[in-house]
Amino acid sequence: MTPARAAAALPLGATLVLALVAAGLLAIGVGSVALSPAEVAGALGRGLTGQPAEADAIVWELRLPRLLMALVVGAALGVSGAALQSVFRNPLADPYLLGVASGAGTGATLALTLGLAVGWVPLAALGGALAAAALTLALGRAGWRLPPTRLLLAGVVVSSLLGAVTTYLLLRGEDRARQVLAYTLGDLSFSGWGELSAVLPYAALGTGALLFLSRELDVLQLGDEVAQSLGQPVARVRLGAVVAASMATAGAVAYVGTIGFVGLVVPHLVRLLCGQRALPLLALSALGGPCCWCWLTCWPVPPR
Repeated sequence: MTPARAAAALPLGATLVLALVAAGLLAIGVGSVALSPAEVAGALGRGLTGQPAEADAIVWELRLPRLLMALVVGAALGVSGAALQSVFRNPLADPYLLGVASGAGTGATLALTLGLAVGWVPLAALGGALAAAALTLALGRAGWRLPPTRLLLAGVVVSSLLGAVTTYLLLRGEDRARQVLAYTLGDLSFSGWGELSAVLPYAALGTGALLFLSRELDVLQLGDEVAQSLGQPVARVRLGAVVAASMATAGAVAYVGTIGFVGLVVPHLVRLLCGQRALPLLALSALGGPCCWCWLTCWPVPPR
């Protein structure tokens, strides 16, 4: 990491925070009842002081939890994408590489085709995502090692297999196709405080673990042989990073569906500005992910 890029990390972080605050104020104001940034700030202030007005319910009960969900999920996907690109040393790696998205889609489709209550759909998706990640790890293992190439190929195999299962389930339950399609496209419209509290533990644990492993991820960039010669437990570090990224991604996908571009694109943009060092890359990706998603996808959701 060059001194110039290291010096750019702090201003870039401050810029992303300001852009995120601006995006949040504007996004909360968009809907069937338009609110100015001043009105949004006033509603938030009254709620924080314990004196909310009746009209503030639209902010606190509908739009704020949706925005916070975008922040949490965007951060989880941004960090996971940056970590997996470092682990696999592959610029095309993203949070869905290990079959997590396909597993979540299969779990959600199964719950819908069985006619289960709506509340069971996220749980089924979460179970499917975690099961897919576990299957990928089992198939990609070579003894006690986790070679990156085998993990990548195992992820492709698991994704293809679960995609076929999802298609079969759709053909068996054509009346549920619209619901499944809405899920796979990703949606924040029905995100409330309950959904946010369910996602937060997965995102926080996964993101925290990846930030904790930042120094080890730096060493992995030197190659497995060099990392081992420096005393790095390569297999354990890779396993820990993959499990943490899968956990964060599984929680996100289970409750908001598949949002593919955040974890793939944001780390590349951050890397161009701050270099390859893992800690600033992960931290800035955690800010860039929700910032990107808020600006691009928070506004077009159906007005509420």
